[in-house]
This record gives sequence, structure tokens and C-alpha cells, in this order.
Amino acid sequence: KNYFYPDLPKGYQISQYEIPVVIGGQLEIMLGQEVKVVQLTRAHLEEDAGKSVHENFTGPNGEPASGIDLNRAGTPLLEIVTEPVMRSAAEAVAYAKALHSLVVWLGVCDGNMQEGSFRCDANVSVRPFGQKEFGTRCEIKNLNSFRFLEEAINYEVRRQIELIEDGGTVVQETRLYDPDRQETRSMRSKEDAHDYRYFPDPDLLPLIISQEWIEEVRSSMPPLPATLREQWQTNFGLSAYDAQVLSQDRASADLFTELIGLLGAAQAKLISNFITGELASALNRSNLQAIDAPLNAKHLSHLLRRLMDGTISAKIAKDIFALMWEEALNGKEVSDVDQIIESRGLKQITDSAALEALIDSVLQANTKSVEEFRAGKEKAFNALVGQVMKASQGKANPQQLNELLRQKLQRS
Repeated sequence: KNYFYPDLPKGYQISQYEIPVVIGGQLEIMLGQEVKVVQLTRAHLEEDAGKSVHENFTGPNGEPASGIDLNRAGTPLLEIVTEPVMRSAAEAVAYAKALHSLVVWLGVCDGNMQEGSFRCDANVSVRPFGQKEFGTRCEIKNLNSFRFLEEAINYEVRRQIELIEDGGTVVQETRLYDPDRQETRSMRSKEDAHDYRYFPDPDLLPLIISQEWIEEVRSSMPPLPATLREQWQTNFGLSAYDAQVLSQDRASADLFTELIGLLGAAQAKLISNFITGELASALNRSNLQAIDAPLNAKHLSHLLRRLMDGTISAKIAKDIFALMWEEALNGKEVSDVDQIIESRGLKQITDSAALEALIDSVLQANTKSVEEFRAGKEKAFNALVGQVMKASQGKANPQQLNELLRQKLQRS
């Protein structure tokens, strides 16, 4: 592929043209609660070019300038091209996220967008309502975040519409996105295939992909996210949302599967809630990916078992998890769950007499809430439950507490 640009110092780029490694295909994406199928045109192998640097770059005398980073020039890459079936920036972002999730899941790449492991080029065109032919397209190159992808497409759509409405003509060209100014700028005129003067590289041997090789790779592949989602919804009764969240990355899916093996399929909802709730929050606070979680399935299974058998309440389970997380995060040996419960006196209060004593004390101190409940305000009941939980330091058994409190209020 022959063209002149500063990021391609040798003047040509090795790329599959007539016979790409993949022709056709499709990828399902989620748009809210709906599934859309994005058709793929092809996937071809090529070598990367260099990278133009425009931000925070100055010339020898401090004047604004552009630089060239050739560190990735010559690196092999796989370019996946879609059919022109997306109709908004939101759809493009949903597709990019789904593809990103898939290639990371399969180990095709690490997905690091800041380092250029995964990046997007967006071809944008607009057309008047009712016109069948596509408008002239512009390509926005090397978008390395989902936010930049969305902003760049939205800006380019507005720019082209305003240009046409003002009587102008959209020029086919390659553009870059400036995130500081939140605008696209022209890089170079967009070439067609004949402008690239494709010619065969005589030094390259043919790449032969046999059916046996394809089958060998297929048999070694892990289950795809879509397959797992279907299995989890059918076998474990998970909601589509829970299945979607759990299958967003391989580490979360593997953890869910391992915990199911340790605790049983009947606990699928409990396990799902814990992974998508407490664990996800802890990862977010610690700025970690699921694969880097310091606690493993064995740690979590011990904690969840004590929640399942009623030894601790959900609130206490959260507190113990936070303690274990901090220990693991700081490189300390993670304390045994039973030892934490015993040494800190965290066992759930299930003794009826002890619970009744706590309830009586709270009712005497909160007569206003008692009167409001009797006047038909259900919120007052929840407030009283909260006060008893506070008095018990979160150790009261929630189910017993609700039953005893309601009985007391109805009797008195």
C-alpha cells in the first residue's frame, strides 16, 4: 500500500488487500435492552504505521509543532472493518466496547487503549432524509478512548450537516480529533484504492490457513460471552442484565463459574449479586481490573458460606469483605473468616429474647415513629428497623427482626 505521509518513512505499508484473513462475519451488540447485529466486511492483517503527535509538542524554538513517534511502526495489527450499518455515535461506541470485550476475552490483545493496543477509526457520512445513496465520508483516525470516539463522531456529524445546509460540499478526507478543542481537523485528502497503487510484496510468502488449523483453534477457544450468558440465564435463572455484567470480562466470568462450583448452582443469585455489587465497587475504588483482584474464589466462598448459613448478616458480610480486601491489597495474609467473626463478636443475633430486648428499647426511644406507623406510614417501620440494626451494630437477623418488630407493633 503505497502512500506518502510523515508517519510512514519507508513509503509503503504491508497490508492484505485482495485476500484478507477473514471475509464477512457479524457481532451482536446491546443497545439498552435490545440486541443489534453489526455485519462485518472483513478483517485483514497489516503492519502499523507511526503515530503523529500534535498535543503538547513544540518545535526547537518553542513554536507549536507536530512530531512523529515511530515506536510502533512495523508492528503487526489486525484491522476489522464493519459494514456501514451504524446510525449514531452511541451505536458505534456500543460496537467498539463489544469488540474490545471480545478480543480481550479471547486473549487477542490486552485492550490497552492508551498504549494503542486497541483503537478505532470512524468513517462518518450524512445524507438528507429520504436519500438512498450515502453521503461523502470522512475518516477520523486513531481514536484511543470510547469517549473520544463518541465526541468525534458527534462533532463530525454536526460539522457535515452545517456544511451541507450552508450550501457547501463535504470533501472526502482523513481527519484527526483534538480532544482539548473537542473538534476534528483535516489531516490529508482521503485516497481511494487506486490512489494507493497497491503492488505485491515479492519477499512475502503466501499465508495458508488450513481447515485443520481453523478447527484446532476453534476447539481450544473458551466459551464465548454470548454462549455463557445463555447458559447462565437458562441454568441458573440469572437476569439478562446480571449475565451481561458478569460476562463483560473473562476474570469475572471465571470467578462466577468457580464460585458456582464451590457453593452450588442454588446460590447463583447470591454469587452474582456479590460479584456485581461489593466486588465491583471495591475494584472501582482501588482502580483495579477484575483480573487483578487480590481476593480469590476460596476467600469469597468462605465468606459467602457464613452469609448463607445465617452466621452473619449481609451488612456484617460487607464489613468483613472490606477488612479482607484491605489486608490482601496491602500484601498481608488474609484473615480467616471464622476467626474474624469470633474475635470481633460479629455473629448474627438470632436469639429471640435478645432481639426483643433491643426492639423494646428502640420502641421506647422512638415513640413518634411508632405513632406514624400506626397511622399507616410504612416508612416509619423501615426507620424503626434501621434503629434496631444500629443498636445491634448490624448483627440482628433481618428476617427475625422484621417479624418480631411487626408483631410487637401490632400487639401494642
